Amino acid sequence: MAHSSSMSFQCITLSLLVLPAITLIVYFLTSFPHMPDSLVIHPSLSSLSKDSRSWHIYAEDFFEGGAYVTFPYGRVRYWLLGPEDGKRVVLIHGLSVPAIIWKDIAPQLAARGFRVLLYDAPQTTYDTALYVTQLALLLQYIGWDKTNVVGVSMGGGIAAAFVDQFPHLVGDRLALLASAGIVEPADMSRTSKFLSSPIMQVITSSSPFRLYLRHLANNSSSIDDPISELVRIQSAHLPGYNPAIASSIRDGPIRNLAPTFASVGRKTRKRGGKVLLIWGTKDCVVPYRYAARVQTLIPTAELITIEGGKHDITLSHPAEVVDYLARFLGSSEL
Repeated sequence: MAHSSSMSFQCITLSLLVLPAITLIVYFLTSFPHMPDSLVIHPSLSSLSKDSRSWHIYAEDFFEGGAYVTFPYGRVRYWLLGPEDGKRVVLIHGLSVPAIIWKDIAPQLAARGFRVLLYDAPQTTYDTALYVTQLALLLQYIGWDKTNVVGVSMGGGIAAAFVDQFPHLVGDRLALLASAGIVEPADMSRTSKFLSSPIMQVITSSSPFRLYLRHLANNSSSIDDPISELVRIQSAHLPGYNPAIASSIRDGPIRNLAPTFASVGRKTRKRGGKVLLIWGTKDCVVPYRYAARVQTLIPTAELITIEGGKHDITLSHPAEVVDYLARFLGSSEL
């Protein structure tokens, strides 16, 4: 009899422990789902006050034909240069510097009769899918059914991914300048890997650190290097800038795109398109040897070598780059 009472007591105790847990599990499984998290869209350069030094470096009318458009992933600043009936080409910039990197290239191509599209990406979470989707949305918005594509640095990785994923939106010409996309971790600087780490992003996103960056940016007395100054301003004043750079380094179109480049090679050969590579021999960011690696993935690609050229060839050798691009794009179908 005592044994039976003990068993009953144990069953009651077990029930009291288990039933609440089962009830909670059933509740969470059957309750209405929580609202999904909203997409975080951070402010861009256009949000800064008009007395910011950024407007002196990168004014609203830096290029002619500028406008803004808002997409699901954020607000995009873009420009259309050159005659409306000119051959179409979109210029895609790299990682940390916006479309100002094309300042000596875009106007010259427009002057030679090309219809040139430039744009700045929004401030949000960055990966390859975001970059190519944003460009596809922009082309749809401005009414371009097809365009030739030119990308520099990380913009080369974006260009290759765009050609691979949206071939129906691309003409028969793709130009890659000092292109990222297949960079190996060993060739990435320790500084960039360290700064893009999650722990450093917590630190650099903190209020004290950003106040320190603002102090440095606001107390700079001169603008000796406009592009470096623009990077400092974005880093100091735009809360999404450093995380965006870090996200691009970790998840964006800098690495792991060898299958994409190989696919571009197959598709280009099949439809009779052409690919141009332009590389400097002194490039320390994406070393010159990567040109040969890209050619193994895109065997039909033509390589133009700029002796002594570094990674910023659009700034250091604009005349040469314009001549090569104009000649290459001038025989395209668009």
